[in-house]
Amino acid sequence: MNLGQSLRALLRHPFLRFAAVGAAGFVLDEAVLTILHYVFGVDAYAARAVSIVVAMTFTWWGNRNLTFAEQAARGDAGAVFQEWMKFVAANAVGAVVNYATYSLLIAVAPEPLGHPLVATAIGVGVGLIFNFTLSKRFVFRA
Repeated sequence: MNLGQSLRALLRHPFLRFAAVGAAGFVLDEAVLTILHYVFGVDAYAARAVSIVVAMTFTWWGNRNLTFAEQAARGDAGAVFQEWMKFVAANAVGAVVNYATYSLLIAVAPEPLGHPLVATAIGVGVGLIFNFTLSKRFVFRA
């Protein structure tokens, strides 16, 4: 099996697709946080709250189109909106864990762990497992 075949085989696994979408969401999350906090001077906590919502919406879209495409809501805009709301509710658990980890690190951890961008990365990693499990069980069911 060559590298391309191995990569395709790995990407068939939903958790790896979920993580790939999450990685793209993480980049967006960091970009929004950076722009709001460092460019516009928004408080680090408020900037993080906004960046979480933006990244969550992006990852819902990515997961409904890549990770769980077969189970994604079909039909009218109401069904799609309801799916987004379920995704937000289910991922709120991971977001709370993510935000709590981030807040704790920037409040008490020394550099580099206390740096907002590093704390974001750690928070995202901690919240990932919660988000995948709840998304698979409650949002995108067969």
